[in-house]
Amino acid sequence: MGLLDILLGRTKPAAPDLDRLFALPSAAVTLEAATGFTPTGHGAVCFATVEGAAFEQTHREVRALMDADAEREGPPVELRKDDYGYSWLVSRRSPEQLPLLVNDLHAVNSSMEINGFGPQLLCSLAGFRDPEPRRLALVYLYKRGTFYPFAPLPGPRQRRDNALELQVRAALAGELPVEADLGRWFPLWGAPGL
Repeated sequence: MGLLDILLGRTKPAAPDLDRLFALPSAAVTLEAATGFTPTGHGAVCFATVEGAAFEQTHREVRALMDADAEREGPPVELRKDDYGYSWLVSRRSPEQLPLLVNDLHAVNSSMEINGFGPQLLCSLAGFRDPEPRRLALVYLYKRGTFYPFAPLPGPRQRRDNALELQVRAALAGELPVEADLGRWFPLWGAPGL
C-alpha cells in the first residue's frame, strides 16, 4: 500500500483464507446450543459464470476428487445456475457429515483458485435448519475472508429474518470471523444448497 492509498483512505482488501472454512464444524456446535439450528448436510460454492474448456477441465477434476470419496451418497457435486446468472457447485452429505461437507467446499474453492478462477469465486455456504423448520445459511465471503448468517423467511415474498441473523452473529462472534459491515450481508434468494 502506497502513500497515496493512505492519504485517500484506501485499504488493502483481506486475502482469502480458505482454512477459515474448517471452523464451521465447531461453530455448528455453538450454533445448535444457542439457537437449535443443526446442519442440513447441504452446501455450495458460488462463482461468476465461467465458460470454456479450462473451467470444464476444473469441473471434471472436482467431480473426480469427490467421486473418490467412498462415504458419499448420491451425486458428488452438481453444477447449477441461479436466476441471477451465477453458477453454483452444490455438495450434499448427510447432516452429521458437516466436516466432510466443509472438506468438499474447501476442495472446490481450492481447485477453482489453483486453476486460475479465484477472481470469479464469490461465496460458499453451509445450510442449517431448526425444528420449526426455519432455514439458515452460514455464508463465507471469499474475497473478505468473513462469514455472515442469512435467514430467509418462508413464503412467496423475499424477506429475511433479521432478528435471527443478529442472534446468530452474537452467538458465533467468538467462533467465526463475522463480517462487520452489515451492508455486505447479501441475500442469497433461491441459493442452491440452502
